[in-house]
Amino acid sequence: MPSPPTAYLIDDDSAIRDSLCLWLGMRGIRCAGYESAETFLADVQPDWRGCVLIDLQLEGIDGLQLQARLAGRGITMPVIFVTGHGDVAAARDALKAGALDFIEKPVDNERLVELVEGAMAADAEAEQRREQAALLAGRLQRLTQREREVMEQVVAGRHNREIAADLGISPRTVEVYKSRLMDKLDVRRVADLVKLALEAQDETRQ
Repeated sequence: MPSPPTAYLIDDDSAIRDSLCLWLGMRGIRCAGYESAETFLADVQPDWRGCVLIDLQLEGIDGLQLQARLAGRGITMPVIFVTGHGDVAAARDALKAGALDFIEKPVDNERLVELVEGAMAADAEAEQRREQAALLAGRLQRLTQREREVMEQVVAGRHNREIAADLGISPRTVEVYKSRLMDKLDVRRVADLVKLALEAQDETRQ
């Protein structure tokens, strides 16, 4: 079973780590603390959900390096950096590298909760999109080459006779292919087929 959505906090200051995890827990947010990037990297899995709170100034592998390694492993959880006053320039670099946001020390606990809740919501939404894309891809893979050709022409707004003439088959055969492909894709109307095809195109572009 995948781990429940969690705020993973990486900070080498145990007092800050314990305090922030305690506060998040009091607000109903599951939190797990790590003392170093190395210990977190040893545990983290691609299917973990939630968000990652990283102190920029870590011993050993620092915050920016950890961010890069997570991205390299395909870890897609949103990243929020916790920074000191002198780290704003580095925080900007983190944002350019894909971090969701950053918060300065001393941490405003209410702002922290707001950021974490937003990050977790964004992660859940992104995971739902990935699941929908996988489901859609699985449906499309069930189509034969000829069914794909018919689908493309139907989506383009062409009538059965036009499709038949273009593909060198009868209009009745076009109707059979159309019925089969709509059944495989679990759609009942041409409008739903068009919508599904457009969603597939959007996923391909991303």
